[in-house]
Amino acid sequence: MDNSKLVNRLGRIASALSVLMYVSYIPQIMNNLDGMKGNPVQPFVAMVNCIVWTLYGTMKKEKDWAIIIANVPGIFLGLITFVTSL
Repeated sequence: MDNSKLVNRLGRIASALSVLMYVSYIPQIMNNLDGMKGNPVQPFVAMVNCIVWTLYGTMKKEKDWAIIIANVPGIFLGLITFVTSL
């Protein structure tokens, strides 16, 4: 396997793992809505991090779709987790 194929495959795997990481906020959102509030700091920082990475991926001369796809769910799920934990 040449290097470009390996890098492409690693990008896809990393994107999938990132999406799964942010989907893991869903149980915390459910707990927050049930009155068992979590700390809002971590999801807020994760959301800001995802915004910056998404901007980076979209502003590159050639858009980096692996970075964009990996971070967009984190923006929304981090925001929802942050808001529901207040």
